[in-house]
Amino acid sequence: MTQFLNIPRRELLIGAAALAALAPSLAFAAGAAKIPMSDLMAPNALPDVWIGKADAPITIIEYASMTCTHCATFHAETYPLLQKNYIDTGKARFVLREFPLDALAAAASMLARCSGDKRTAVVDLLFTQQRNWAFVDKPLDALENTVKQAGISSDAFKKCLDDKQMYQNVLDVRQRGADKFGIDSTPTFFINGDRHNGEISPDSLDKTLAPYLEKK
Repeated sequence: MTQFLNIPRRELLIGAAALAALAPSLAFAAGAAKIPMSDLMAPNALPDVWIGKADAPITIIEYASMTCTHCATFHAETYPLLQKNYIDTGKARFVLREFPLDALAAAASMLARCSGDKRTAVVDLLFTQQRNWAFVDKPLDALENTVKQAGISSDAFKKCLDDKQMYQNVLDVRQRGADKFGIDSTPTFFINGDRHNGEISPDSLDKTLAPYLEKK
């Protein structure tokens, strides 16, 4: 996707028609019912990168866009508590799936995936420094400089964004989320199959997860 490297921020936005194609089916229009875990866990265009024990009683799937400010807030404020009190204690496992809302977010997701076993660290870095690369005059230059902190060279940066298959895989993950699960905004969470729209605050984390531990 060499075009990522040469276009201004306003042209990075995915067109309205492309986003409209991701609109959820009418089955989700009045609110989504519980999604079977077998559907949520079916193979995707990109493999899930799980954090936590496979047999944890709580499974949390987040669909996020790397340019979503609410997603960044969740990862800065709530995720550390989630990791400390639930993931590290074996109560929950967590995965983030790509749902880019614009082409810059898609590029960021591609770079995280191209980093291999550093993917989680790159996601954390990009969310932590989101304001330094996503909302500036030259976002791609800023994005390139940001991921250098994770050891991604300029050559690796360009090679990744030229990877048409990776780009398509990221879009396919997003498309499946829209088509199968009715996702139309970020962040969207699925907790043991139950849909939770919007950011989960630190104050609401325990209240949100408690019922799933009681059911165990």
